[in-house]
Formats: sequence, structure tokens, C-alpha cells
Amino acid sequence: MKMFDLTGKVAVVTGGNGGIGLGMAHGLARAGADIVIAARNPDKNAAALEQLRGEGIRAEAIATDIRDPQACRALIENTVETLGRVDILVNNSGINHLKLPQDFSLEEFRDVIDTNLTAAFLLSQAVYPHFLSQGGGKIINVASIAANQAGPVGVAYSPSKAGLVQMTKVLAVAWAKDNIQVNAILPGWIETPLSIRSRAEITGLHEAVVARTPAGRWGSAEDFAGAAVYFASAAANFANGSTLVIDGGYSSKI
Repeated sequence: MKMFDLTGKVAVVTGGNGGIGLGMAHGLARAGADIVIAARNPDKNAAALEQLRGEGIRAEAIATDIRDPQACRALIENTVETLGRVDILVNNSGINHLKLPQDFSLEEFRDVIDTNLTAAFLLSQAVYPHFLSQGGGKIINVASIAANQAGPVGVAYSPSKAGLVQMTKVLAVAWAKDNIQVNAILPGWIETPLSIRSRAEITGLHEAVVARTPAGRWGSAEDFAGAAVYFASAAANFANGSTLVIDGGYSSKI
């Protein structure tokens, strides 16, 4: 359908070299968008790039540390220089340190906040002038159901994701007049490198997740392709400041 067509659009996906980010990148590309993968690991970037290009997708990869304000600005500028424009920003990068609150160092706490929340602010701010000059744009923030729920090892992760949800709403309200839509996706328990590590370190986590999830399984990266296309497309032109939970029914179950 034409309203979901992203032909001629350019999308920047942070943390796009694996997991949910790569799944979203594939979805956006299949809808016609050109893709820029932005992540720290050059080897993973190269592997993701090879995979995307192998499917005939026009894609680039930029190794960058989005905790650095200058790197965030450079990422957007390099995207425009390389592909001519930027239309979609997916703030997907995220980390966690699996420790109880009393065991967290201030450095670890700041690392999570800077990666999960501050970087999304910096990148959104960096892309704003380009969206303004082009007459609009789309920002998709990948938060988590942990924004609304708590676990014992989420003392930095949950606040970072709750903050990202609230920042989504603030940016949506501030920039709606500029034809910029900002929305958030809240994943549940998804099979990613981060969650697989959690599953290995937390006894019984896998069984508990499957038992509580009405869909009876963990989510996959592919489960996010359609949501990414929706929020990035003209179909979502009046969706602004909204949150979409993708968790197989986990957070709806009593």
C-alpha cells in the first residue's frame, strides 16, 4: 500500500547491527528505505551490512559511540553527506548491568542512562534541523515494558526507559507543528543478546516468561519489522507521542 511505502526515505537505526534494531532495519528496508546502521562494534556492523546488502538493500554502517555528543552530530551529518538526506531516526541502542541496586556503581548507572536515554535526546536534537528543512520526519524510540514494571536488577534500566517514554511525549508535543512525529515501541521479553544474557544469569527466567506470556513464546526481532514501518510511514502521520507495546500479551496478563 502506498501509505506504507518508504521508497526514497533514509533511516538511521542505532544498535541496528543485531537484535530488535536489525529486525526493524530489515522491515524499513523491505518497505523501500535506505538504511544506516549505527553501532559501536565494527565487526557486527560489517556482518549486518553484508546481510542487508546481500538482500539488495542500499545500506551503510557507521561505527560510533552515541554517548558522545559530537559523535551523534557526526552520525547525522555523515548520513546526509553519504545518502543525501535523513527521514527516519530509530533510537534503539540499549544496555543494562544486571546488578542489585546496592551493587551498582555510579559509573555503571550513568553508562545505562547515557546509552539508553541521553543518546536518544542528543540524536533527536541533531536530526531536528534536517527534519525541519525537509518539512518533517519520524522518530521511533525503542523503550521497554520495563518503563512501567520493575525488577530487582533494573535500577538504571527501568528509569532510563521510563524517561524515554516521557521524552517521546515531550518531543511529540514540541515538534508536532514541524510535521515531526515521535513515537515509542515498548518491547517485552525478546530474544536478543541482552535478554539471552539475562536468561543465562537469572535462574528460571525463561520458564517464567513463557508461562506468563499468552503467546507462549519469547518475541523475535522480526516481530518489530511491521511496527517500525508503521511509525515511519505516512500511515502514522497522526500518531504522535504514542506507545505501542509488543510483548505477546505479557504485560496484559494478571
